[in-house]
Amino acid sequence: MRPRQNARAGVRTHRPGPEELVQTAAMARLFYLENKSKIEIAEEFGISRFKVARMLENAIRDGLIRLEIHLPAELDADLSDALRTRFDLTHAIVFTSPAQGPGGEGPALVTRRLGAVAADLLTEIVTEGDVLGLVWGPEIEAMCPELTALARCTVVQLSGVAPLRPIDVNAVEAVRRTAFVARGIAYPIYAPLLLPDGAAARMLRQQPGIAEAIGQFNRVTKAVITVGAWGPGLSTVYDALSERERQGYRRQGGCAEIAGHLLDAEGRIVAPQLSERIIAVGLEELRQVPDVILLADGGKRAAATSAALKTGLFNGIVTDASVAEYLLA
Repeated sequence: MRPRQNARAGVRTHRPGPEELVQTAAMARLFYLENKSKIEIAEEFGISRFKVARMLENAIRDGLIRLEIHLPAELDADLSDALRTRFDLTHAIVFTSPAQGPGGEGPALVTRRLGAVAADLLTEIVTEGDVLGLVWGPEIEAMCPELTALARCTVVQLSGVAPLRPIDVNAVEAVRRTAFVARGIAYPIYAPLLLPDGAAARMLRQQPGIAEAIGQFNRVTKAVITVGAWGPGLSTVYDALSERERQGYRRQGGCAEIAGHLLDAEGRIVAPQLSERIIAVGLEELRQVPDVILLADGGKRAAATSAALKTGLFNGIVTDASVAEYLLA
């Protein structure tokens, strides 16, 4: 086949003939569909593997081969990969946010979708023998009913529950259900997240059942953590404090809460005295966990999510597109 002169550009271009087209199609089938190596293909056609590579590259460039990636409609591959790269994450899953519905329906739909995606991720990454830690949060409540299969593992509750809600309904049930699916041992915490003072929290941590769960914190290999923003209905700790305390911590820079610990915009602990009043895994304990996944949903938690990521505690995130776009802006 003779090269053709492009008179206007002065560039010699190559137009493949019918034999080359047929050969390239056969090579593509062997390489992409039958998993043959370029060396094997080269031997079959009697050419060098470098020529095989060049022919396949040219075929993609010229449109003879089209590579298409099909993901479920609710997953955003571009935003997921952008988050993974920007924050050096191992796991990054971004899902599309459902449209806001009447009567505040939208946020609940986002949380349910977050729970479903997070459940699928845990099914994928939890391996037999793991110790899975869960904090309390509406996202965890949404995730646990979606878990239908999980490798055999131990499940540990990493924090007490919202003091404004019954202790035995949601957080403990989520841990027990997850352990049932995983055919493993459950370590629930029958205690509130926030106590009136540090002395009460220390005393409660020494109670046999609670101490047993806390004793598992250093064995956790995978943890799922939610993030709260410093506002009404966005943080269990915020809702449990007096207005005077809320404003005092806001003046100190508090904008995010993870596992009961209050953070400023740079991911630093704002109020150590508040951390003394909670029953929850410590941030330094979390730092020792190999896989720590952050669950974050809704634009109102976007700034808080940014603060949480700045702690350096997390190597994974499941979030919606609105939060991802904020983080990447």
